[in-house]
Amino acid sequence: MSKSPAQQPTHGPLASTTAAFDPAASAPQGQFGHSRAGDVFQILRDGQARTRAELAEITGLARSTVAARLEGLSAAGLIGPAGEGISSGGRPPSRFAFHPSSRVILAIDVGATHVLIALIDLSGRVLSELRESMDIADGPTHVLDAVLERCGQVFATAGRHERELVGIGIGLPGPVEHSTGRPSSPPIMPGWDGFDVPAYVQQRFPTDVLVDNDVNIMALGERAAYWPHAQDLLFIKVATGIGAGIISGGLLQRGADGTAGDIGHVRVPRGGEILCRCGNYGCLEAMASGPAVAAALSKDGVPAHSGDDVLELARRGNLAAIHAMRQAGRDVGDVLAASVNLLNPSVIVIGGGLSSAGEYLMAGVREIVYQRSLPLATARLRIVQSMAGDHAGVLGAGRMVIDHVLAPASVERLVAAHSQG
Repeated sequence: MSKSPAQQPTHGPLASTTAAFDPAASAPQGQFGHSRAGDVFQILRDGQARTRAELAEITGLARSTVAARLEGLSAAGLIGPAGEGISSGGRPPSRFAFHPSSRVILAIDVGATHVLIALIDLSGRVLSELRESMDIADGPTHVLDAVLERCGQVFATAGRHERELVGIGIGLPGPVEHSTGRPSSPPIMPGWDGFDVPAYVQQRFPTDVLVDNDVNIMALGERAAYWPHAQDLLFIKVATGIGAGIISGGLLQRGADGTAGDIGHVRVPRGGEILCRCGNYGCLEAMASGPAVAAALSKDGVPAHSGDDVLELARRGNLAAIHAMRQAGRDVGDVLAASVNLLNPSVIVIGGGLSSAGEYLMAGVREIVYQRSLPLATARLRIVQSMAGDHAGVLGAGRMVIDHVLAPASVERLVAAHSQG
């Protein structure tokens, strides 16, 4: 089945990183903000090649000033020659365009039992990746040391050098104070609470390090790759834990303390007195996560120790596992129905390990959401399975860092560093 225009990436996994960004489009000619190199660069982020004269017309800057800014951006490797413009008599003018392959980003998605490390260029294209089993409960120093050691392999596989690195994005499976990069009382991450992840990583890679909750970066990755025009989107991860990444009005919503979207600890109707690891009773995570579904099956005489076991049973046509997956979907739907009425998203994406069970989980979610949400809120609502799959996290970590390092102030610092060096 072909993808609709809203779903189909137009240029690599993070096409909207550049194509959707056009600060010059709404600025009157001659009134484009400041004259810094970082501001001039924002015009070129859309990938379109332009001449000095065209940039001077857009910005209102003197051609000599534009030439100086372009020289700085070229020295920093952010732009490069892109052919020649049409001559009006004499030598054809040179054109310049964004050069996204000149710099790279490390995107790291740390799950409860795995890690995926990817090297990504500034267009969001994945250059190389490495996946490995890893237990988040082993603690921050053990996990981060192992991750940092393997980053060298990712550089080597891609044939790139560490000096090309301009930032690192990390997703963790628990609440994170995004402004500091420190985990905040994460329930499945013993020893991580308050740990200064950016500072620890910077001992090995002295560059900008951004850290966020894993489902937040999954929401960023899925939207950038497949739903660039969706202004209101929920990404629901159903795996060892359950959480939501909320994009509202085109912006990721983290909340006052970084815990927005923690739907795994919302009480569900059939939760009863089932104890959750957070200490409360009847939480969604205690009913519908991979370990919870496996435990329920085992209690009913169907051996299952993990979410992966549940998936395998469902794939083999085990009716008990199929029924359990659909019921897990209904439980998720109970919470999402309230979220739909509250937030009115246009798209809900279901991702995470259990989502790979296909329509069993999705059917349960759709059943309850469409039944219990307001008709107007569901009139145009789409509930879909993640298309980015297990790459949503690294794509989102890359997007998070790209938006940071290509912002005007960051570009200005990069240009200044090269001019001084």
